[in-house]
Formats: sequence, C-alpha cells, structure tokens
Amino acid sequence: MPEYDETARTPDDGTEFDENAPAGSTDPARPSAAVATVDADEVAALRQSLRFAPGEWYVVHSYAGYENKVKANLETRISSLDMEDYIFQVEVPTREEIEVNKSGKRVNVQNKVFPGYILVRMELIPESYSCVRNTPGVTGFVGATDRADRPAPLSLDEVIKWLAPAVTTEKSKAKPEVKVLDFEIGDSVTVTDGAFASLPATISEINADQQKLKVLVSIFGRETPVELNFNQVAKI
Repeated sequence: MPEYDETARTPDDGTEFDENAPAGSTDPARPSAAVATVDADEVAALRQSLRFAPGEWYVVHSYAGYENKVKANLETRISSLDMEDYIFQVEVPTREEIEVNKSGKRVNVQNKVFPGYILVRMELIPESYSCVRNTPGVTGFVGATDRADRPAPLSLDEVIKWLAPAVTTEKSKAKPEVKVLDFEIGDSVTVTDGAFASLPATISEINADQQKLKVLVSIFGRETPVELNFNQVAKI
C-alpha cells in the first residue's frame, strides 16, 4: 500500500478543483495511534456520541490537497440527490499544529490528519454508494471486500483515531505539534556563517522551540556535531 505522506500540503479552500490533479499518495488503511494526544474526557465524549449515531463510517480516497473541495462537492450532491436520510456526515479530519519557517515565524494551522482521505458516515445502499463514488474528486473507497460496492466500514476505535485530534478544546492539555517547514532530519545543507562556513553538513536534530539545528560537519574525515541557528545554513 502507498505510504502516508505527512508533508502533503493543502491549498486554500477557494482553489478550484482540478480533474488532472494527482491522486493522494497516502493510504491510512487503518490509522495508527500516532495522532495528537487529546484529553481523555474529550475522547470519552466523542466515543459516546459516535456510538449511537446512525450509519457507519467509511474512508473515501480523494485527490490530495482538494479534500475540502471534495467535501463541499459531496455535500451539494447529498442535497440535490435527496440523500440526507442515508448520508449523514462528511468530515475532513484535522489537527492543530504550529509551523515554523526558516525565519522563525510561528503560525498555528489546522493540517490534515491523513491528506487525501475523507470520512463519510452513511447507510450503505446502492444509491448512497453511487452518490459518494461519483462525486468529483473521489477516486474510491478504502477497505476492500469481495464486492467493490460494499467497502468495509471503520470500527469505532478507528473512527476515534481519525477524529480525536479535532475535538480538543481550550480545556485540553494537548499541545500542538511543532513542525519546521524548511528543514528535515537528514537534509543536506551548507553552512553559511561562522567557523564552518562553506562546509557541507547533514541535519541530525531540529529544535523548533529554540530555532536551532544540530548538524554533522565532516572535519578531517570525521563527522563532528555542530549546533547552528536556522539562518546559518542553506539547503543544498
């Protein structure tokens, strides 16, 4: 199965849907518990509300970067095709993250939990399946069975792993994940300032809070760890 791509980015919601856009390259199959930790009371409340909600949850694969547009397309089709009694909820799971660029600017953003995928709570009948499957931007359902029109639904625990990051409130003790946009561990860079200027190096650690990098610089054939600021290196 394709791997989950954490770096997938989402355009503004106003972006027009492009039929030729590449399909999402991720496949959560069954999402892991790597999503952000949330307050136990919030998760319990979410579980209780989901337990008695009508329908079952299905994972729909869409074009990566167009999840919100596909969600809007589907909600329009639900209304126009009178599917409200069979398709109850459409969600693009998100989680709060803090992104830090090279200049150190921090921005709180809502990023997709699994880019390229949407959750739909629905009663699966031929008409509701067709409504979802034929929505522009939908490339298929996730969860193969012996029938293409009978995808396997998610379990309650799986749904919670998808939706839990979005239910955090001001009372939650969870801290947003900090992501550095310009650098990743393993990146090759050139030192641009200081005693090691012009030497190539490899990023081994990233400290987003202090805006510092630990890089490995080759000196006399030996890799030496050096701590530098974000603005003291340039990606090769």
